[in-house]
Amino acid sequence: MKKISIIDKTMAGLSADLSFREKTEIAKQLDKLGVDVIELPAIKNEKADMLLVKNIASVVEKTAVSILAGFTKEALECAASCIKDAKRKILNIAVPMSPAGMEYFCALKPDKMLLRIEELVSFAKTLCETVEFTALDATRAESEFLYQALNEAIKAGADSITLCDDAGVMDADDFGSFINGVFSSVQGIQNINVTVDVSDAINMSTACIAEALKNGATGIKTTVGDYGFADIEKISAFISAKGEKMGISSGVKTATLKNVCEKLKAIIDMDRSKESPYTGVIRSDDEIELHKNDDFSIVSQAVQKIGYDLSAQDSSKVYDEFLKLSERKEIITTKELEAIIATVTMQVPSTYHLVSYVINAGNVITATANLCIEKDGKKLNGVYVGDGPIDAAFLAIEQVVGHHFELDDFQIQSVTEGREAMGQALVKLRSDSGKLYSGSGISTDVIGASIKAYLNALNKIAFEENR
Repeated sequence: MKKISIIDKTMAGLSADLSFREKTEIAKQLDKLGVDVIELPAIKNEKADMLLVKNIASVVEKTAVSILAGFTKEALECAASCIKDAKRKILNIAVPMSPAGMEYFCALKPDKMLLRIEELVSFAKTLCETVEFTALDATRAESEFLYQALNEAIKAGADSITLCDDAGVMDADDFGSFINGVFSSVQGIQNINVTVDVSDAINMSTACIAEALKNGATGIKTTVGDYGFADIEKISAFISAKGEKMGISSGVKTATLKNVCEKLKAIIDMDRSKESPYTGVIRSDDEIELHKNDDFSIVSQAVQKIGYDLSAQDSSKVYDEFLKLSERKEIITTKELEAIIATVTMQVPSTYHLVSYVINAGNVITATANLCIEKDGKKLNGVYVGDGPIDAAFLAIEQVVGHHFELDDFQIQSVTEGREAMGQALVKLRSDSGKLYSGSGISTDVIGASIKAYLNALNKIAFEENR
């Protein structure tokens, strides 16, 4: 019995209003359902989308992750970087095939489009082991051009082909003949997966898919719910009823299908129109409160609001820690967010390493600090007088380094209770370029914690300057 692949594209059409958690939950439910591939939309926000794909890759166990890869090499590279950690990954190159689509969306004539298809698929194969070529609006393409385009994609290395009837203009007989024509005219297509993606505009998608399967198709694109394309519940019911006679089956778990689809529809249909896209509460220019349900984009806005410009990798780390903290707290404050940033972002090798420190301070003497710091195997000493022990310690570090950095912020807070409480210090230094670097340190000695925090931030500056 031939197993038919079910490629679910529900997530590719989700509203941007759905939160990070809701999208992740949809992916988890689709994985439980037993679909073969979860299709994701093209990258719009690289930081947010990278984290979303990373989380999907971590929660799905068997399902492959496919992503629409765009129409340029730069877009392909971006898409490939977003799915690089997925267990099974697919780059999906979707190109319009109808004359109007090529002209309007790509401004390319047929001969130039054939060259672009070969170029994109070949390049995609250098970035990802599995590449899908999707022929958009294939049923309205000129037949000879469509066959040439599919030939070019297969020769360039496409592992699967998707044929789309986006407008839903064909009845079952027409669509069966269309698929038969493709299999008769495209060299090597019998050796790869051929998927169909059919609009249900005239309520013919299931009938068209049945004819496509009879004529050689091996995969079906579906959605959860009646959203204009093949409904996974209807397709599963068709395979259950006709599968034995046609010699086909799918991996969809029909026993849990209805329950899972109801859960997903509840998420997808949720009315979010009355909610603000930014749920974090800005109390003032310097104070932000985040709610535990805030998603990646909201947390990223808050990070930028308080002055940090983080890489995609560091943004992912911050959001991961935010999620952990939100399991215990309803509201996350600016100070807590800054502590997260200081703790997890840009952990770098230590250029400067604290060897020892001696602090003399009291209410009848001027505070002095004597620090020994190691750099490149050499021990450097700094002695300085300051307005209090911490000020003296920071000035002594500057003496060792030979450079003054603007101290943008300094905080100390207790992280445990009792007489032996651990104190956490947070230091924010501003480099000569104006960029903020945060460092944190923890110790039962708040002066020691402060020195460690300063050196932590300093090491990040040194690492950036020496790259």
